[in-house]
Amino acid sequence: MTLTIERERPATAAPPAPKTSPKDVLAMAKKEGVQIVDLRFVDLPGTWQHFSIPVEELSEGLFEGGIGFDGSSIRGFQHIHESDMLLMPDATSTFIDPVLEVKTMDIICDVLDPITRTPYSRDPRYVAKKAEAFLPTTGIADIAYWGPEIEFYIFNSLRFDQSANFGFYYIDSEEGIWNSGSNGTPNLAHRPRFKEGYFPVPPADKLQDLRSKMVRAMIASGIAVEVHHHEVGTAGQTEIDIRFGTMVETADKVLKYKYITKNVAANNGYVVTFMPKPLFGDNGSGMHTHQSLWKDGRNLFYDKSGYALLSETARHYIGGLLKHAPAILAFAAPTTNSYRRLVPGYEAPINLVYSQRNRSACVRIPTYFDKPEARRLEFRAPDPSCNPYLSFSACLMAGLDGVINQIEPPTPIDEDLYDGERRSVKQTPGSLEEVLDALDADRDFLMRGGVFTEDLIEEWLGFKRASAKQVALRPHPYEFYLYSDV
Repeated sequence: MTLTIERERPATAAPPAPKTSPKDVLAMAKKEGVQIVDLRFVDLPGTWQHFSIPVEELSEGLFEGGIGFDGSSIRGFQHIHESDMLLMPDATSTFIDPVLEVKTMDIICDVLDPITRTPYSRDPRYVAKKAEAFLPTTGIADIAYWGPEIEFYIFNSLRFDQSANFGFYYIDSEEGIWNSGSNGTPNLAHRPRFKEGYFPVPPADKLQDLRSKMVRAMIASGIAVEVHHHEVGTAGQTEIDIRFGTMVETADKVLKYKYITKNVAANNGYVVTFMPKPLFGDNGSGMHTHQSLWKDGRNLFYDKSGYALLSETARHYIGGLLKHAPAILAFAAPTTNSYRRLVPGYEAPINLVYSQRNRSACVRIPTYFDKPEARRLEFRAPDPSCNPYLSFSACLMAGLDGVINQIEPPTPIDEDLYDGERRSVKQTPGSLEEVLDALDADRDFLMRGGVFTEDLIEEWLGFKRASAKQVALRPHPYEFYLYSDV
């Protein structure tokens, strides 16, 4: 992206809203005329899973005893001989579903072991809860704030298939510049050219109303939305920015965001994808992650005399992010497709340096406002294919490692790193296999305070290596162009 629309942030965070109790949930269900209660949890890769109960089965006892499910059928969870698991509904996460026809109340749940009734080590939401609980024990800060900028594409059609004798994908979009010459129906033109999708008004921006429907559905679900707009890419690249918040709260909202955008699109005859790089030759989709540490209501990242108004704490936090970036990316950019995006050009943040304003750096310091409460960093390498609970947690643990060990980052660079070669600047790894190897070798910082466990990391490595192998085994269509006549 080329510009982040930004509003000035409050001097202090708003006081926390009163905690929702099970009794409040039952009262809400009655008031809203709820008929179905949908229980949701996140699998290891980061996708919501669910099952539903009639509202007549909703009781305060559900929040105390939980409800069972088969963990062996969930990606990254249990084996068949130890499949029984428990879901424990979190009353504070309850919202009325804004897209389903039958009046439904959604409740996000935590996963428990039914024998010990302790949190499940591979529940990504539990990892984020541990990360949040670990932060105050360090004495460094008592709260961290997270603001993801989520980009995605909206297409009219997304076809793909693979077999022994063929493999293809085919994308189409009413906005795609490749349709400028088509005439199956009268061609009404007005399409963003490649890399020119940023901010044209309708009719070039054909998705204004659809994005507005997404925004209104998000607001109805309890997500505070700050702005929506067309992004750089042709063919419907989009960004909808949500208000920053604490870690678990914000990760919950990322999954809610993805659920709502996909369903609003489907209900209107479109398809949404959060793949980082679905189109060749145009911009990929990132999830630039803004973060800051606070203590006693004060932003620890601000120092009026520091470079870009950054404090020593912020500088060391950046040092930790950059040092551990290859391992972080195993969680923050966790697909083979992520490394179609993290390549030179296309505004990709591949350079392991930091800078104010410069979007070619892996860590950027936004400079819209100079007040202490606005000082934060933007880690630009993550993408929306990630599991936000694990990505945010990995970022926090790397940053804290930097503060604890006073890790100095490389000297900031404010010039355009794409103008001429800078061979001395380290760059992000170029493949999923490389970042998985980096995580395998550099994991101690994640396990401080028991936030990540060997069990989860090993399961993640095995799961992701298997997916990388499946991609590597299959011929690529462009290989036929290059090699079929050898």
